[in-house]
Amino acid sequence: MAEIEKSEKITINLGLVDLGQIDLLVDEGFYANRTDFIRTAIRRQLDSRASAVDDTVERRALTLGTRHVSRRELEALRGAGRQIELRVLGLATVADDVSPELALATIASVEVLGAFRAPRAVKAALAPRTT
Repeated sequence: MAEIEKSEKITINLGLVDLGQIDLLVDEGFYANRTDFIRTAIRRQLDSRASAVDDTVERRALTLGTRHVSRRELEALRGAGRQIELRVLGLATVADDVSPELALATIASVEVLGAFRAPRAVKAALAPRTT
């Protein structure tokens, strides 16, 4: 099985003055590069809002981190006549061997704050149930 990627690439637009200030701090040795600065800034913001994130995760019953849904798990749910609500803050994945029919029979809804990775046909089938 392929290793699951633990990060996502994003693009941001910055004003030239902001970018120049970042470059100055990098040149002065405060940060290794622009990416180091941006990651540090993001982590500081997340740390400063950690209690709000924790409260929201608890209130919304989100899985924090990585949640992988296997064919075996979904087949067991189907056998029991049950469905799950896939609610994740982080990375949610559905196994490559899960069919769209099995996913529709067992996944009632999908809410992912982060990244949702699943076979293309499964994602398409679940699209109306995804928020």
